[in-house]
Amino acid sequence: MKKKFDIKGMTCASCQAHVFNAVSKLDGASNVNVNLLKNTLELDCDESKLNDNDIIKSVDNAGYKAIPSGRKDVKKEEKDYKLQKLIFALVDMFIIMYFSMGPMIGLPLPLIFENHQYAYLNGLIQFIFLIPIIILNKHYFINGLKRLFKFSPNMDSLIALGSGASLVYGIFALIMIIIGIQTQNMALIERYHMELYFESAGMILTLVSLGKYFENRSKRKTTQAITKLLDLTPKMALLLKDNIEVEINVDDIKVGDVLIVKPGTSIPIDGKVIDGMSSVDESTLTGESMPVLKKIGSLVKSGTTNINGILKIEATCESNDTTLQKIIDLVDVASNSKAPIARLADKISLYFVPAVIGIAIVTFIVWILISHDFEFSLARAISILVISCPCALGLATPVAIMVGTYKAVNYGILIKSGESLETLHKVNTIILDKTGTITYGKPHVTDIITYHIDEEELLKIAYSLEKNSEHPLSYSINQLAISKEITSYEVKHFENILGKGIKGVIHDQEYFIGNTSLINQEYDLKRYQELSNRGKTVIFVFTNREVLGMIALKDEVKPSTIDAIEMFKKLEVETIMLTGDNEDTAKVIAEECGITKVIAKVLPEQKAKVVEEVKASGKIVAMVGDGINDSVALTMANVGIAMGSGTDVAIESAEVVLMKDDLSEVATAIQLSKKVIANIKMNLFWAFFYNILFIPIAAGVLYAPFHITLSPMICALAMSLSSICVVLNALRINNFKKEKK
Repeated sequence: MKKKFDIKGMTCASCQAHVFNAVSKLDGASNVNVNLLKNTLELDCDESKLNDNDIIKSVDNAGYKAIPSGRKDVKKEEKDYKLQKLIFALVDMFIIMYFSMGPMIGLPLPLIFENHQYAYLNGLIQFIFLIPIIILNKHYFINGLKRLFKFSPNMDSLIALGSGASLVYGIFALIMIIIGIQTQNMALIERYHMELYFESAGMILTLVSLGKYFENRSKRKTTQAITKLLDLTPKMALLLKDNIEVEINVDDIKVGDVLIVKPGTSIPIDGKVIDGMSSVDESTLTGESMPVLKKIGSLVKSGTTNINGILKIEATCESNDTTLQKIIDLVDVASNSKAPIARLADKISLYFVPAVIGIAIVTFIVWILISHDFEFSLARAISILVISCPCALGLATPVAIMVGTYKAVNYGILIKSGESLETLHKVNTIILDKTGTITYGKPHVTDIITYHIDEEELLKIAYSLEKNSEHPLSYSINQLAISKEITSYEVKHFENILGKGIKGVIHDQEYFIGNTSLINQEYDLKRYQELSNRGKTVIFVFTNREVLGMIALKDEVKPSTIDAIEMFKKLEVETIMLTGDNEDTAKVIAEECGITKVIAKVLPEQKAKVVEEVKASGKIVAMVGDGINDSVALTMANVGIAMGSGTDVAIESAEVVLMKDDLSEVATAIQLSKKVIANIKMNLFWAFFYNILFIPIAAGVLYAPFHITLSPMICALAMSLSSICVVLNALRINNFKKEKK
């Protein structure tokens, strides 16, 4: 069973790694995913072995708090970094800086504060103004030390240790000044007057809080994807009850309810038009800007907008099962999922903070032994603690995936997971099902050739058998028969011969309809070849003794398919067409849209085998299809892509769903994937580079040759900026625009 929890107390990638490590070790837990961006935990739970209390306890033991999602009695925590708190802390910080560093830059201080005899007053004022900053940022000390004592230190632990060490040393220096005044030891006073570290403690806490404030503002922009989708969902609907319009909550709509949708309003539920005609803007779901005409019998979707006419619709589902809700659920799942590229960062994050603490301790000891200068050694250790940034590592992947999946929705592309989003950028071969993918999937009868029977009788036999089949070719033949007002015979012992055709008994005579793989009679090869060479699909009507006729059908290639193939070539992606048609017909269709490789006469059960064979040759394969017979192949491919107009089985089997029947959006998905992965790689590179470069500098490796060091204040600012830069870089994905052929 799927479980979801809100996690309190996570601040960095190290926290994320500790929660993941604690829960994944539980017996009965699988597919554990911890999202730092949204502070959530999701897992598949075997309830015979594991319950909510076990999960909550394991998270608590790791030093965090887990709350089952959706629990209504849980009060939302106040935002940690409110602007008012931050402004107050900044004012306090500048006052402390004025008293500690004002004279160094020429700012005047009352003489009493500059006199060494009254140095304790200067330190005391700094300490008094530091107290509110510590109180406002007490969560760093509470959370950080708690995690430290539970042997799961995080970013808060680094900040607590860094600012805490500055605070403790400042208090020590203030005490030494007071002792110097009492003993008239001027050397002691002069030494410690310059070693008050209160400004460092205040600066570290305030700058980190300032960075967190801007980071959270930036992160909120990335999580607006779900909010924007939810805003599309209408809250109220007009129910037609006893010919009276009654306003009801959308959640109260039942299947079969008749609803009125007026011009300019959103359609509240998926349904079928039973009266009226209007244009509907479906751009929110499909990305298609052109309105779509809806009339009696047309299907409409929740969240789309009725433009100019009144529609009466019959609900075909409830509010929790609409197309829009499914999109929201898919985007939520995708943003919670983890791309394989993030695994390295996850592994490093688990050991990152303990390693940083260890480096800080070693640095302090080494500098004490080399310089015998306690203040300098402490400053180097504090700088290391403060400049290290596990946040950037943890945010590098989820923010990019969140922005990328929502950007895909804008183009009518649903990407179900971070893994499929990553795999898309590596795709170098696309296998396309023909019917409904390359073509419209709605063939029409072009030719009827008869032997020993008239055309009406042939069509009547074909209609009698085909009305029992759901194949697209059957539908076309049936529609032609109905339009000609042809009646049908009674059929006994009907049988569908998978991938070949159908058969049944009429008036004690067994009839067959199918392709060349089914026929076992002599047939007009010349005429058959002629029709096939014109890109037509030919089926035969025959008995055990003779061929009665041929019916030729043509399925038109979608104009967007030709554009899509050109875009695939530009992306250096090989395209393969897969079809059950004969080779001659398949080649004509392929030439029409620019495909060079065709695999014809493929039975439905063979499609998955073809995908496997292509994968075995070392290719990264995307399979695009729309039918039930494509579902296994979609699952077998590296990435399965389903056309939105396809069957539910195909859509469920695929990792990517195109909401509109435009094959060129497959190219858009690949382009977007390349953009997202490039962004993630850039984020991870700079996150690693930042820590690898600045931790040694903070430790003082450049001090001996160049006398270059980083003060704790500069380190606090750098740490904050690193996280902000990662989030802002991910937001650049919003600028993505698809390339055209």
